[in-house]
Amino acid sequence: MIDENNVTKEVSPQMKEVAVQRARERAKNARWDLNIAILLFALLFIVIILSTYTKAGLEVVGPVAVAGLVTVWVFGWSRGKRLYRHFYEEELSRLEQEAKRTPTLKEAIEETIAEKVQKALRERWQ
Repeated sequence: MIDENNVTKEVSPQMKEVAVQRARERAKNARWDLNIAILLFALLFIVIILSTYTKAGLEVVGPVAVAGLVTVWVFGWSRGKRLYRHFYEEELSRLEQEAKRTPTLKEAIEETIAEKVQKALRERWQ
C-alpha cells in the first residue's frame, strides 16, 4: 500500500493548504456561539437601563458599551483561535486518512492492467 512518510512528503503542501482553508471557514462559522449572543444582549440591556432609567450621561454609558463590545470581541477572537487550532488538526488528520485510502496512479494503472489480463484469460478459457 502507500508508505505513510511518502504520503506526507507527496501531498503535504496541498493538504496543509486545504486544511487551513477548511479550518478557517469552520472556525469563522463557530466563533459566535450562544454565550457571546447572551453577553451581547446583556450589554444591550445594561446600556438601555443606564441611559433611560438612571439618567446616566454619555460619560458613563459610552465606556460601558465600549468595554462590553471589546469583551465580546476578545471572547469571540479567543474562541475562534482555539477552534481554528482544533479544526486544523482535525482536517489535516482527515486529509491524511483520505490520502492513505485512495490508491496512487501507479496502483490504479496496475489494477486496470491486471483486470484486463484476467478478462482476456477468462475469454480465452471459454
